[in-house]
Amino acid sequence: MLKLTEVDRAMIGAAITAAEMKSDGEVVAAATPSSDAYHDVALHWAVALLIAVLAWFAAFPGTLDRVDAFLFGGWRAAPGPRELLTLLMVLAVLNFTVVLLVLRIPALRMALTPASTKQRRVRRRAIMVFKAGAERRTIGRTGILIYLSLAEHRAEIVADEALHKVTNEDVWGEAMAALVAELRAGRPAKGLVAAIGIIGEVLATHFPKTNADTNEIPDRLVEL
Repeated sequence: MLKLTEVDRAMIGAAITAAEMKSDGEVVAAATPSSDAYHDVALHWAVALLIAVLAWFAAFPGTLDRVDAFLFGGWRAAPGPRELLTLLMVLAVLNFTVVLLVLRIPALRMALTPASTKQRRVRRRAIMVFKAGAERRTIGRTGILIYLSLAEHRAEIVADEALHKVTNEDVWGEAMAALVAELRAGRPAKGLVAAIGIIGEVLATHFPKTNADTNEIPDRLVEL
């Protein structure tokens, strides 16, 4: 998984300070190891494979007899419906349990999580972090959050009320592209610095620095 060093943290803090020197806006950079544990994804896979086992034996019932013969072969009488259904239940529950245990490995669980699910949860967590740490914490409602979720290799940009009035999502596209490019190359800190620089230029255009500005949010990386 991608990680950030002390040098990275210092570089990001310096980039925030530089961006805010030209604007009344406030930039918040936040990073988290992951935005969700995705335990429900493991459960969904376990249920799906349980259903697959039941469907297989329903489609090919003779297979169950062969499994019974393999496990309990010998000169005993042919199994009846009760024995076969009991065996089927045991196999299904065993499959369900094994999948859940295997998917306790975070990296494997992450690999099996659909990209759309990761994107939704990263976005949801970014909004939660923004509401808790940046929304309406500036006098002019000019805060903006750059949120980085390392395990998912995904990022989000969430802007405050005043920024929404003068910009749209497309304005932040260049910043997001710069961040994602570095993120894919395994350089999350450089990606954040590049995005902060671009966002700083946008803030300076719409909310140039005034004498009334104060530093309302610390210029540092927030680690969650």
